Amino acid sequence: MTAEIGMIIVFLIGYLLIVLEHPFKIDKTAPALLMGVFAWAIYILSGHGQEHIHHVTDHFNHHLSEISSILFFLMGAMTIVEIIDIHDGFHVIVSKIGTNSKRKLLWIICILTFFLSAILDNLTTAIVMGSLLTKIVKEREDRLMFAGMVVISANAGGAWSPIGDVTTTMLWIKGQITIARTITTLFLPSLVCMLVPLSIVSFKMKGELERVKVTTVYKTTIAERTTILIMGVCLLLFVPVFKIITHLPPFTGMFLGVGILWLVTDIMHVKKSPSEKNPLSVFTALSRVDVASVLFFLEYLQPLERFNQLAR
Repeated sequence: MTAEIGMIIVFLIGYLLIVLEHPFKIDKTAPALLMGVFAWAIYILSGHGQEHIHHVTDHFNHHLSEISSILFFLMGAMTIVEIIDIHDGFHVIVSKIGTNSKRKLLWIICILTFFLSAILDNLTTAIVMGSLLTKIVKEREDRLMFAGMVVISANAGGAWSPIGDVTTTMLWIKGQITIARTITTLFLPSLVCMLVPLSIVSFKMKGELERVKVTTVYKTTIAERTTILIMGVCLLLFVPVFKIITHLPPFTGMFLGVGILWLVTDIMHVKKSPSEKNPLSVFTALSRVDVASVLFFLEYLQPLERFNQLAR
């Protein structure tokens, strides 16, 4: 019982530091790492003998294997998104948006964000669309209004897809939700969550938009950008299908996508010089993956798994 109390105290302190990340100016990954290690250390030191050590390590390895499948899935998804981004794939979408009407553009951006977040995950989509807004919207007040609606649309869109949010991804990987049930049950409520604030905000958005005049130096051709964008999105959509067909863990389908894109990009840039090819390589994409977030979920989820076990 003393061990459980100690673990709860460690968890509460760690969680408090995570919540107060900005006031304390401490990245949430640091307390998450310490929280995870201390929780398991308290658990293993709470007993005596080789049998207890084997018991704890077995539990640790079991939980680690489950959590690792989630983290591999996230790393694969992040890598595919970064491959699309370094090939200027998302600029293909921007180039197709020609309207200057604030209201019309807001609806286009929000609907696009809603569906993209179901494929790319809500956090990634919010970051990507926020970056694209800086290349479209010039006025700061308009940009803030658009950015706020992008965040709302991304969260709403990520809720109805098993790969649209970390929470739903974890539930899907563990078999606690199904693809069909999640989509059919949550699509309409998620759509309403976007449409209600979007309708309210759109009444305030009047007039024409002053577009940003930016001369973008593309690293890739139109054909390369379009190919990588379409392939990347299709491969992300294929992950649930691959799981249904093979019954393998979802991260294997995600790694299949990474492998295919890796092969295609290497062939695509084989005749380019190293200075042209290196910024477009998968190694560059991997270097841009948010490893801190991966480590955060690794150590943050492990104590939660242990608490779930104790509750059962």
